[in-house]
Amino acid sequence: MKIAIILGTRPEIIKMSPIIRECEKQGIEYYILHTGQHYSYEMDKIFEQLKLPQAKYNLDVGSGLHGKQTAKMLARIEEILIKDRPDVVLVQGDTNTVLAGALAASKLQIKIGHIEAGLRSFDRTMPEETNRIIADHISDYLFAPTETSRKYLLNEGIPEEKIFVTGNTVVDAAYQNLEISKNGADILEELGLKEKQYFAATAHRAENVDSKERLGGILNGFSQIYKEFSLPIIFPAHPRTVKMIGEFGFKVPEGTRLIEPLGYLEFLQLESGARLILTDSGGVQEESCILKVPCVTLRDNTERPETVDVGANLIAGCGENIIECARKMIESDCEWEKPYGNGDSAELTLGKLQ
Repeated sequence: MKIAIILGTRPEIIKMSPIIRECEKQGIEYYILHTGQHYSYEMDKIFEQLKLPQAKYNLDVGSGLHGKQTAKMLARIEEILIKDRPDVVLVQGDTNTVLAGALAASKLQIKIGHIEAGLRSFDRTMPEETNRIIADHISDYLFAPTETSRKYLLNEGIPEEKIFVTGNTVVDAAYQNLEISKNGADILEELGLKEKQYFAATAHRAENVDSKERLGGILNGFSQIYKEFSLPIIFPAHPRTVKMIGEFGFKVPEGTRLIEPLGYLEFLQLESGARLILTDSGGVQEESCILKVPCVTLRDNTERPETVDVGANLIAGCGENIIECARKMIESDCEWEKPYGNGDSAELTLGKLQ
């Protein structure tokens, strides 16, 4: 059996890293096809940082409008799959890379495995929702992280025999990569921080940072949190977020410390040591749950409802609820159940392909 692992963004590299390691461990023939959907030298260094082999193919597609970017990837992926035909294509998540990879494989009648299948925000304004739904409905193996995801897939008419609950590779990745991070820099020491004496924050989604009302609500929430708890909020800010703060004429509130974006291993350390995490990222919601750090989600919905169900996360939106949710979550004993498995998702996933 030969597997093509198609990825193109940092979260995909992270969540596919356990699959790559398990292929190596089991001696399974595979190759990595990197679309370069998000490209930077720093991001691509993550292969080296995580001790992963470099991609066999790197398309360097870069950013662009959804249609143009997806079409570019679709054409290039098709060429490679014809030339270097695998038995199975594995894609992960909900990006344009996932959509292009799944469509190319489907047209060539190559079997598709969708890792992290069945996630639903039920918000069709999010392009990710469209991508994940299409990928699910053309896949042959649907690796659902939880029973909730499995039920969503069944409700959409997907045959039960195609669905496998395998947990989420984010658990494997968090455990494996946190261990790797201990051999590198200590970001808390670099930033002069002490464990559980700060909050960590991220905000990058266009629906938040491109909206004056929503971005203003997030910054106001940070201001209220600092006034109440007197703990700094460490905010590794995406360049777009910094740009929009300036364009809207906002000031960074007292107690909020804007820093440059961190590498994945450094950010994992920052998450692990935080008292509370505030985020609009789906992946960070998962990681905070796994790392036993309370989370407040700066969105009106989530495709990770399990984090809320087990008590690890609250949905705050971008207004006055932020401070209320922070008050509740900071009192958490962090003893919630693990909804995403025990760190053996990669092994279970590849086992279903045998």
